[in-house]
Amino acid sequence: MANKHKFMGTEKVTKLLFQFSLPAIIGMVVNALYNIVDRIYIGNIKDIGHFAIAGVGLAFPVMLIAFAFAVLIGLGSGNNISLCIGRRQKDQAELFLGNAMALGIVASVILAFIVSFNLEKILTLIGTSDNTRIYTKEYLSIIALGFPGSILSFTLNAAIRADGNPKKAMTTQLIGAITNIILDPIFIFTLKMGVAGAAWATIISQYISAAWTIYYFKSDLSGIKLFLKNIRINLAKTKSALSIGTAPFVLQIGASIINYIFNSTMKFYGADTGVGAIAIVQGVLMFITMPIFGINQGLQPILGYNYGAKLYSRVREALFKGIVAAVGICTLSFLTIQLLASKIIYIFNSKPELIAIASRGLRIKTVLLPVAGMQVVASIYFQAVGKPKISIFMSMLRQIIVLIPCIYILSNKFGVDGIWFSTPTSDFISALVTFLLLRRELKNLKKLEAAENPTDMDLDDVDFEPEVNLE
Repeated sequence: MANKHKFMGTEKVTKLLFQFSLPAIIGMVVNALYNIVDRIYIGNIKDIGHFAIAGVGLAFPVMLIAFAFAVLIGLGSGNNISLCIGRRQKDQAELFLGNAMALGIVASVILAFIVSFNLEKILTLIGTSDNTRIYTKEYLSIIALGFPGSILSFTLNAAIRADGNPKKAMTTQLIGAITNIILDPIFIFTLKMGVAGAAWATIISQYISAAWTIYYFKSDLSGIKLFLKNIRINLAKTKSALSIGTAPFVLQIGASIINYIFNSTMKFYGADTGVGAIAIVQGVLMFITMPIFGINQGLQPILGYNYGAKLYSRVREALFKGIVAAVGICTLSFLTIQLLASKIIYIFNSKPELIAIASRGLRIKTVLLPVAGMQVVASIYFQAVGKPKISIFMSMLRQIIVLIPCIYILSNKFGVDGIWFSTPTSDFISALVTFLLLRRELKNLKKLEAAENPTDMDLDDVDFEPEVNLE
């Protein structure tokens, strides 16, 4: 194992970032096609597309809750696997892997039962209308059956990346997304299954992806192995994984809450057309921000390994380069959207009323997209180095603490435009706080580096002022 993973502490950081992040970016972008392709096909169903896409949008907060549990287990376990590999603790890494699979199975089955047996109550809670209820019910009832596949696929794929094999992790996402892209038009149009066809295409793809991840850890492809005896819930391992995974979990739960608030507020000010616009805009934003999350997924094992191995200068270098890459990608996405927003919305639905509200919203929501890119990468840093409380705070700041009041205050004053402007307002405020936290953490890294390599640094340049520990 030492030879397999040693390169993460010796290879040039820029090369590692390309090696880990590029496959992750490709995989995440392709993986985003799960939702965006569904929405494109659903939005173009003759006569009912604008209502159907609104119905799917209303189901999205529930799907985000399931994804949040995948993130909680997958990223928390994956980060622990990276740290164990960095410390040359193969047996412990394999125990985390088995524990992750056990947690994924239990959580996904419980969630599937909860949604399936409380579907009518959920439909009322998320605010379906007479026009959208039938499509939301049809889609969500099938998607719930796929929770085990989606959660296991994400959980084990995070472990594949932590195992030092980002290309194989990309393969997992490609397998699922390509299968979904092929099945969607067959089920929706050829077999005339409509919204139900999109849902069945999605869950079949997720189960195929999950099967591939299990094969990986049972084959010679992996550095660590999945043993049947390890597939059990270990309380100590669970606590460690969940403590680290809590930050991204909160981020996703926050995303679910925000999605629900966006839907309900837009329904009040913009009716079903506004809800459809939100569904389209959120789908586009998910697609264009996937490269940032791809950078994060590639960056996490690099940060975790080098922090575990006490190679702090490499940690700083990886963080800086990750931020530069994220801001660059976000800037390119911002410019593209400002120029082509109407044409992008037209791909989903050709109704002029829907295009008008959605294209304006897309332009407004992405005004500070480059700033958001910096904050997302900064958040993954604190998670990767085992400081979940700070990461949780940063996630809550942008997704809950600031954004929710902005939605209600600005919508009350400016209506639909206020809903759109709430996102850049939140991005600006939270980015200022993130900058201050990150600046403090960089000083701490210099201290740690000085303690490990006192002869290699000028200690006069290191700030040894006492710092407040947010943990």
